[in-house]
Amino acid sequence: MKPTLLIIMLGCMSLPITPLMSQEEPSDRPFWRPVVMGTHGMVAAEHPLEAMAGWKILEAGGNAFDAATAVFYMTTVVEQHQAGMGGDAFMLAYVKDLDKVVFINGTGTAPQLATKSYFQELGSIPSSGPDATDVPGAVAGFDLAQKTFGTMEYSQVLEPAIRAAREGHPLDFWASTYHERAVEKISDYPSSVAVLMPEGRPIVAGELFVQRDLASSMEKIVSGGADVFYRGELAMQFDKIYQEAGGRLRYEDLASYQAELLDPIKIQYEGLEVYQSAPNSQGIVMLMALNILEGYDLKAMGHNSADYIHVVTEAMNLTFADRNKWISDPRYVDIPVDELLSKDYAQSRRSLIRLDKAMTSPPPGDPINGEAILVGHQVEYATDAEEVYYPNDWTKTDGETSSFSISDQFGNLVSVTHSVNGSFGSGMYVDGTGIVLNNRMPYYSLADGDVNEMVPGKRPRHTINPALATKDGKPFLAWNTPGGDNQPQAMLQSFLAVALFGANVQQAVESPTVTSSAFTSSNYPGTNRGMLTMPASLGDRISDNLANRGHKIEVLPLQQPYRQSISGAGAVKMIMIDPETGVMHGGVAPAKSDYVIGR
Repeated sequence: MKPTLLIIMLGCMSLPITPLMSQEEPSDRPFWRPVVMGTHGMVAAEHPLEAMAGWKILEAGGNAFDAATAVFYMTTVVEQHQAGMGGDAFMLAYVKDLDKVVFINGTGTAPQLATKSYFQELGSIPSSGPDATDVPGAVAGFDLAQKTFGTMEYSQVLEPAIRAAREGHPLDFWASTYHERAVEKISDYPSSVAVLMPEGRPIVAGELFVQRDLASSMEKIVSGGADVFYRGELAMQFDKIYQEAGGRLRYEDLASYQAELLDPIKIQYEGLEVYQSAPNSQGIVMLMALNILEGYDLKAMGHNSADYIHVVTEAMNLTFADRNKWISDPRYVDIPVDELLSKDYAQSRRSLIRLDKAMTSPPPGDPINGEAILVGHQVEYATDAEEVYYPNDWTKTDGETSSFSISDQFGNLVSVTHSVNGSFGSGMYVDGTGIVLNNRMPYYSLADGDVNEMVPGKRPRHTINPALATKDGKPFLAWNTPGGDNQPQAMLQSFLAVALFGANVQQAVESPTVTSSAFTSSNYPGTNRGMLTMPASLGDRISDNLANRGHKIEVLPLQQPYRQSISGAGAVKMIMIDPETGVMHGGVAPAKSDYVIGR
């Protein structure tokens, strides 16, 4: 008899706010779902079929990289509204055979015809349609991981996804919402209408979503690998459709693309080696914030106290200012990574934080010279108390991503975030392939001299940023989340709950978190809402205190950004491996259709 699998699934219900859930220490807080524990392997993903696909590979003797490829292709089947073959990916992985952490960059580049002058003449960078797409890098990224570290053939790892696409899968409630919202976006593209509205209306939850063209495309990958996607039949079809539609993407852009195997970036924090995705990712933001926060006694402040949230928010706002000034594609721009991650620089930036007042315009610093403020900028602080806002209506902005964490019986640990950016990417399915490509182009800047300015062949600054930590050189923690600019914020707060406050992984991802928008956002031309958003489970306790310091507070009934629970860290998937026993602990935030399988 096979050992029983421990399986948990998202329920779309809300719990009442109890006094216990308002306590400051996450380790004291009851948690809604159990921590899944095992010793043979674990998959924490964004959909039950993704977790099952990865688990099937682990159970068949595959490793975490084989399982990651299986999860990725299943994501294309069940979540193409937010991630899949037409998107981009980053992977951080502890590789047991190498005894080191590696970083795979599978994010794409601007097409050669995508010049800044072209889009300046348009007056904007479209968020949908053929001009919105850069080279999709995810297929190459997973191909690199599979060929370098995997053990199975494509025929094995893609089998679950191909079957689900060909036979159909029941659409879940989360996905059905995005199918309904996408009607206007896809209506100009008959190929998209044919896939998503086969009977003239969006597919609803519980109905079978059949994707035979997608199954055929994945079978081509089985036969020819990633070359089919970038230099073969699929690439030629992408070129044909994008030329006919007037887009910038061409066969030559695809054929010249290469994913990269690189070193991650890292810092030391509380006895852990904390790794993040290197630029062009924004992952450095989380590490810089940890360096700043290292100078505070956060334990004495208390988890989610007003003081704690204040300094966490100020640290994040400072690091986002540095992100916007310094972070881009290192192949095109010299990025002072070592200086940005130095403890001395963190100390200088920390000096700008006042406990009594919030910054109203956090400036970038000068890491090269170790100065807290870059010449030409200044810091300003609030002079008056702000109001606390309770919006009657709050709309989720367009933009989606998927992520997952995997551990295996061989000692490998994998953390992945991947995305097509906005809902259904460009909105334009490539006829005959079942694949929709991304709408990542708005993540470039058209401003002259901007570190992230658009250049053909350049990668944009990316929001996706999976993380991983080791303890005494052993794999300890893998975690990640969707959520755009909220990603490093949710990941920082869930990590601190584990590293400082003794939370188990489920408590960590269910604890309430805040989201700052007091910096220029990633999508060009960017906005600065100036808000600190929090769920009522937290805001009812500390919002007035923070508003008196000058934070503009927005309190929502449910946790931002997914509003399916009264609290939670984005849609974080977290796997922790006990360094003494080797027992794996899996947890997922109460958001989307997040799901864990392990034994």
